Amino acid sequence: MEIMKESEFRRQIKSGLGKCYLFFGDEDYMKSFAVNAAIDAVSPDPTLSFFNVIKLDSFSYSPDALLSAIMPAPMMADKKIIILSGLDFTSMKQSEADALCQTVAALDQYDYNTLIINTAADCFDAGFLPKRPSSMLQKLSEHMTPVAFEKNSPARLSSWVSKHFEHNGVQASPEVCALVVDRCGRDMFNLSSETDKISFYVKGNGKTEVLSADVEAVSVSADEYDAFAFTNAIGARRKDAALNVLIDMKLRRVDPIIIMSEVTKTVCDTVAVRKLASEGLTSREISDILKLHEYKISIILKNDVDLEMCERLLERCRDADLEIKLSRDGYAVLEKFICTI
Repeated sequence: MEIMKESEFRRQIKSGLGKCYLFFGDEDYMKSFAVNAAIDAVSPDPTLSFFNVIKLDSFSYSPDALLSAIMPAPMMADKKIIILSGLDFTSMKQSEADALCQTVAALDQYDYNTLIINTAADCFDAGFLPKRPSSMLQKLSEHMTPVAFEKNSPARLSSWVSKHFEHNGVQASPEVCALVVDRCGRDMFNLSSETDKISFYVKGNGKTEVLSADVEAVSVSADEYDAFAFTNAIGARRKDAALNVLIDMKLRRVDPIIIMSEVTKTVCDTVAVRKLASEGLTSREISDILKLHEYKISIILKNDVDLEMCERLLERCRDADLEIKLSRDGYAVLEKFICTI
């Protein structure tokens, strides 16, 4: 089984994309960057994106929906691109994986498509590469090209920060770039927004060189947020905390549809776990039934989110999800969702 590197995929964008790629690994920022680069290569005319750029997520996806996206020919172009994101392969059943692979096989008949399946870092288990890939990765690799996005080392991130500063029209020494990484963390979404902020601060003060004092003056120390933090804040009606998490996600350019998808999944898991726990089941028994890790179950049971509140929240999630998909400003919908809980 051959696994493509991120750099190899970037070269393939220039030479011509193939039928189907599976993006996996820890570096979600570079996945998003690669997805956008592929979209620009396949459909450079934004006026035709409605026809030639199709996006599916965990809510809109089904094998039939994917096939319906694959079949139509591109509009006034040679190719079209389909982005499928938000699937959780860690809980996917064998029959569901088979159905996905069977649908992907239809790309042979409709060769004007490029399909990218973009998985989040915690939603795909690749196994122990390169010697022991997971059974899921082995199966999927028979029908698509796996592309690994490995977590960047601090040294590579420092180099990336330096280039980002140069792009913004300022300079920074290797020591200052290393300080940015050390202070702001290794999340590239956060690094990107913090580097931009520092750049604009320096240029706004009439300077062209970033100093350590500038980094300390305006950058924010890394704070890792996740769906649990967001959902817990909403469930406990801590609106300020929830809005702070949303601001962080917005700065990292996390897709509002993905945010809502993660929140809904977390709420569903919380409801299911609490109901089973109320019936006297142990964490291990709940884990066997729901196929959730025991550690995740223990976190859910420790949280002070009320079950009745979660059930009401689930209905609100459904309404908000639909509104986000119909809105041009998904973040505004999320803000209203938080403020009206």
